Amino acid sequence: MAFAACGITGCALADLPFGEASGGNIMSGLVGRTIASGDGIQTVSLVTINDSGAFLYRRPQELGTNSVRELLTFSEKGDFEAMTRLARVRICDERPVTPREPIFNINVNRWSAHAKGTTYFLPVNEMTFMYINGLLEVLNEHTGLFVLDERASFRPAGVGKFARSKGGHLYDDPAAGRLAATSLIERLVTEFVTIEQGMMLQNLGLMAQALGLGGFPNFANHDFAWFQALGFKMQEMRASQYLGMGALPRTILKLLGKDSFVPLPLTLERNGETLLRPWTPPWFKSMRDAVEAVVEHKTGRNGVFRGGSACAWKDNDAVRSVPPVSEKAIAATIAYCEYVWNRYGRFPAHMPPFRTVLGFQAGHLDLAFYEKFYTPSVISETIRKDAAAQLSV
Repeated sequence: MAFAACGITGCALADLPFGEASGGNIMSGLVGRTIASGDGIQTVSLVTINDSGAFLYRRPQELGTNSVRELLTFSEKGDFEAMTRLARVRICDERPVTPREPIFNINVNRWSAHAKGTTYFLPVNEMTFMYINGLLEVLNEHTGLFVLDERASFRPAGVGKFARSKGGHLYDDPAAGRLAATSLIERLVTEFVTIEQGMMLQNLGLMAQALGLGGFPNFANHDFAWFQALGFKMQEMRASQYLGMGALPRTILKLLGKDSFVPLPLTLERNGETLLRPWTPPWFKSMRDAVEAVVEHKTGRNGVFRGGSACAWKDNDAVRSVPPVSEKAIAATIAYCEYVWNRYGRFPAHMPPFRTVLGFQAGHLDLAFYEKFYTPSVISETIRKDAAAQLSV
C-alpha cells in the first residue's frame, strides 16, 4: 500500500524545448513516481506507523542509481515485498504518538488518534531544495523578480544590489509588477510541495478502497509535534527569533519573561546515517554553499543534463549543450538565501524546513456497524472479503 502512494514508476522527463531551460528551469531528477513533483525534485517522503513502530520510505535521491534499478526490476516482477525491504528504514521501535489535544490535533480526529491496530501514513516534505530551485528560476534575467522582506519594513531581502535601478537585472520598479514579499515566495513553495502530499493521500485512499479497508485523511499540520515523535534532531529557538520580531517587541518579550522556546526540526538520523536533512547549514558551511550544491546537482558534471544520471538520453552530447543556470541568477539567489539565514537564523523564514499537513489512517472496518446503520449499497465486495478474511484469522 505504501508503494501505491510513492512508488517508482519509470522516467519523467521535462516537456520543454532545451532552449527554455536556460532561464534556470532545469529538471533535477528523471525518476518518476506515482505523484507529480516540480522539476522532478520529489520533496515528499512517506512514513508508515503501526503497532510495531515507524518506517521511512526513502525517496529516489536517497537510494542511489543502483538501488533504483533494483526497485524497477522488483516492480516488473511484482515483488513488492522486496521493494519494501530495499526502500524502507525502521526509525521507531514502537508506535510514535503525538499529543491528542489542540492544537496538536483537532477534536474530530481525537477518537481515532493512534488507535491500536491501525496504520498511519504520514507524508513529510523537505522544503529547502524546492525553495532554492525556485529562487534560481524567479531571480534570473528572464523573470527578474525583486523580493522584499515585509517583516523588515519592506526593505530588499538581500537583493538590493541586483535592482535594475542600480544596473542589475531584477525589476524593482513597482509599475513592472514584479515585486514579491518573502512570505509570498515561501507560500508558493509550500503550495508546490503540498500538492505532492495531496496526490499521495489520493493514492492511499484509492488503495484502501481496493483492499477493502477503511481509511480517511487525518490532521497532521503542526510545526514540530510529529518530528519530535519520530525522533528528529531538534533545535530550540526563541519565539521572538522564530517569528522574526524586531528589536523592540523582542526586548519586551524578554523583559516580560515570555520569550519562550520553539522546537525546530533539523534532521532525521538513525544508526549514524542521515536519512533526511535540509539544504542549509550545518550540512553546508553557508547558504552560499547550499545554493552552489543545488546548482551542481542540476547542471554539474554529474547532473541530469550533464550525463551523470541521464542514462535515458539517446544523445548525451546534445543534452550536455543545455545552458547552465546563469551566474546572475546564482548570485541573486545566494544573496537572498544568506539574507534570510542571517536575519532569521533559519531557512525558510516563515516555516520549518520540513512540513507535515495531513496523514492517512487505515484499518479494518467493523462490518457489523455498517450493516446496522448503513444501506447495503455502501458496503463493497472488497470490504466484505476483507471482513471475512479477518474472521478466519
